[in-house]
Parts: sequence; structure tokens; C-alpha cells
Amino acid sequence: MRIRFKIRVLLVAAVFALQAMANSLYVAAQTKPIKNIVFVHGAFVDGSGWKGVHDILVEKGFHVAVVQHSLMSFKSDVAAAEAVINRQDGPCILVSHSYGGAVITEAGNNPQVAGLVYVAAHAPDQGENEADLGKKTPPLYKSLQKLSDGFDIIAPQSFPSDFAADVEPGLARFMAVSQVPTADSAFHAVIQKPAWRIKPTWYVVAGADRIINPDLERMYAKRAGSKKIEVAGASHSVFISHPVEVAGLIMDAANEASAKNKK
Repeated sequence: MRIRFKIRVLLVAAVFALQAMANSLYVAAQTKPIKNIVFVHGAFVDGSGWKGVHDILVEKGFHVAVVQHSLMSFKSDVAAAEAVINRQDGPCILVSHSYGGAVITEAGNNPQVAGLVYVAAHAPDQGENEADLGKKTPPLYKSLQKLSDGFDIIAPQSFPSDFAADVEPGLARFMAVSQVPTADSAFHAVIQKPAWRIKPTWYVVAGADRIINPDLERMYAKRAGSKKIEVAGASHSVFISHPVEVAGLIMDAANEASAKNKK
């Protein structure tokens, strides 16, 4: 009897020890620093513009993924972002530029997303769309061209000054001729469930943005309660022209979101 009792005691102790170990591993997994960064580009460009920010983050030990969505419809762009988010091996910080802000406002509801970073980006609320918001707080540029096939571009001759005034001139000219036509309907997509209402956010305001009025960007940041930085004199292409500042805020987002996960 005594032997059986001792065996039972040992078995119970072993079960508790295993449970404690599993709990500690679970807690460690939950408090693991966030190292996954997912980029979502805006209209008229592709994901290659994130290269400068990418290089800084990779050097600092982050794992970076870039969504190459088609700009053919809002729904398909959200789906493309979701697919990349789902391939991450843990929590991620979701980063957007311009129209990409509307995309992450929906895709950011994915449970893998720990925080949202908006870089000169739209952040519509429920029932809003970025086209109407842009009309209420108009930008300076007048070079948008609506094509007969339902897609939009920025007039190539105006692209460097309107979209990329502080980008190296040769690169700005190449961006103008290599721009990706964007479905006009994407700008009118109505947000259903804004992730910024339930997740922490960070915002980069481009002080000399001609594509999105800087005052609209400031409104987005204030409304979302974002931690904000403003880059004075920066064009809409602030993610290209000021990669150090943008990367710095993204790293802040990852560190602060990690700290929140520990609580």
C-alpha cells in the first residue's frame, strides 16, 4: 500500500511539474519580443519602395515580409495582406503607406497583428472611405488621371513633384513611369471594422505631403490615439526619403507592443 501511495504521489508531482513547465513555455511564447514586420504599399507603387526601411530593420534582427498586392480591388488587396499575415510565425506589426492604410485598417483585425503603423496613410473609420475623406480635407495635388478602364494614375510629368518631391530625382522619374494603375473603386471602399479602434497604433505624418493633406494625417493620428512623429518637409514618399525615421517608429511599435503583451 505504501509503495502504491508513493507512486501516486510521484505521478501527481510529475503531472504538476509538466503543467508548470507547459505554462512557463506558454508565457514565454506570449512575451516573446515581436520581430515580424509586414509592409503594405500604397496606390501607384509596389512594395519595392520599402527597401530602405527593410534593410534597416533586417540589420536590427527583424523578419520583414512585403505584401505585393495588385491594386485591382480593395477586397483582393485585403486578402493579399491577410495571406502574408497568416504566414508569419507569431505576432506581427502591420505597416502601411497611403491607400495601404485603408487595407491594414481591415486586415489588421487578424489576431496575428499586434499593432498598426500608418506612414502618411489613410485610416478611415467604420462607414468611411478614403476618397470622401480626401474631399473633406483636400490635398494640394491636381494630377490624378481617371482612365477609361476604371483605373487611376498620377500624370507622369507631375508625379515627381506631387508624389516624391524629396526623393532622388532619377528614382522619382522612374517611379513616375513605372507606377501601377490603381482601381478607382478601391479608393471608395467603405471600412466595416476599423482595427485601429481595438489595437495600438503609430503614425508618421509627412509635413509637406501633397497627396494626402498633412492636416488629414494629423486627424487620423489624433483620432486613433496614435503615437505620432512628424517629418517636416517630407513628401508623400516619406517612407523612401526618410527610412531612418520610419524604421525608428516601427521599432518603437514592435518594442511597445511586445511590452503590452507581457502585461
